[in-house]
Amino acid sequence: MKAFKMPTAYTILFALIILVAVLTWFVPAGQYDYAVGDDGSQQPIAGTYHEVEQTPQGVGDVILAPFKGFYDAVDVALFIMMVGGFLGVVMRTGAIDAGIANIIRKMGGKERLMIPILMILFGLGGTSFGMWEETMAFFPLLLPVFIAAGYDTITAVSVILLGAGTGVLCSTVNPFATGIASGFAGISLGEGIVLRLIMLVVMEIIAILYVMRYAEGVKKNPSSSLVYHSMEESRKHFAVGEDGAKHLDIKRKITLVLFALTFLTMIYSVIPFEDMGIDFLPTLGWWFSDLSGLFLVGGIVVGLFSRMKEEEIADSFVNGAADLLGVALIIGISRGITEIMNSGHITDTVLFWGEQALRGASSVVFIVLTYLLYLPLSVFIPSSSGLATLSIPIMAPLGQFAQVGKDLIITAYQSASGIVNIITPTSAVVMGALAIGRVPYDRWIKYVWKLLLIFFVLTIVFLSVAAVLGM
Repeated sequence: MKAFKMPTAYTILFALIILVAVLTWFVPAGQYDYAVGDDGSQQPIAGTYHEVEQTPQGVGDVILAPFKGFYDAVDVALFIMMVGGFLGVVMRTGAIDAGIANIIRKMGGKERLMIPILMILFGLGGTSFGMWEETMAFFPLLLPVFIAAGYDTITAVSVILLGAGTGVLCSTVNPFATGIASGFAGISLGEGIVLRLIMLVVMEIIAILYVMRYAEGVKKNPSSSLVYHSMEESRKHFAVGEDGAKHLDIKRKITLVLFALTFLTMIYSVIPFEDMGIDFLPTLGWWFSDLSGLFLVGGIVVGLFSRMKEEEIADSFVNGAADLLGVALIIGISRGITEIMNSGHITDTVLFWGEQALRGASSVVFIVLTYLLYLPLSVFIPSSSGLATLSIPIMAPLGQFAQVGKDLIITAYQSASGIVNIITPTSAVVMGALAIGRVPYDRWIKYVWKLLLIFFVLTIVFLSVAAVLGM
């Protein structure tokens, strides 16, 4: 019997479009009265729901839905592609590879310090620009180093996966999760950043201690390794050496500075200092079109500084953008589901049912239930951008009925997506990393489940406290 294989995100989302179109024939059509909120967005007024004429969606509507969705979300999609283009140029320079290799060289004899330093770096990448697929390039580089230092492959894999994964879970300004979700919620990317920063610091420290505790145990007693049976084979397979590692010259150092400045500019530009009562710093209030321009210019500046030819800059940027074309398409398809719901006038009906179900529920109950709901959704829709595009237009206004801020709902969404991302077999990064490291999936589960349980409990605590304090 052929083993079941999880369909791609595209197939799942297309199936959902068809399912939602069928529902428009049976679910009562209805609408709320809307008011303009302080942020300029349309917000449903509780108690004003009323039924309207049924508008069932047909085959033609299903076919056109992804295109309409893409038109509606074109600013977000183009932003994602500009980020991809920028990363493509930076990766072409070899600066990031050289930076990591340089850190490893300087850690000679102090291998224990590699764990926190590298995990912090990967965590910063995860929280700022959603560094996840990009981590695949570092497994071949780090595995030989950690094995030569007396650790096992689980240690090397977890330094990268848990370092970056924790950063993604606690995304502060990650454009692929927080950015897209904020766009569809109609709020600034900087809203909720304080809570996410606190979560990032706490959880990254816990992840580092968790990995270091295991790594030290393996180094003292190799038989305690969960992959002890294959350690000798791994030592033979991963030849230790730095042949081919790019040198971190002054040009690449400055490139890394330009790389960091681009993301720091993005972070600064989206923080609503005025709303935070900070008057001495100007609020730029940049949005997706402005940020797209930032990354376009950033890619060109990095390419010119690195003395890349015009053709090299263009090819690197286009190839980097192409790498994220799939994400842009997923955004369009996901948004198509919302288009079908809106055209069939059942979006407000779903909101009404949610309002009825959550009537009287406290903000704490609502946010915890939201987090729990996103856990299974993240398994079936492993694309964080696709999940945001699909769900945030519904969940964000629904939270208004329970006095829960849109930014807190986004935190619940990305926390659930992030924790599932570290363990789900539907993640190409997880399965690819384990394959490179020769770590059986069941061993990874056995290793990481306690940490994920800690993250699960901590997230519920953070969300509950934030709901109570109105953060």
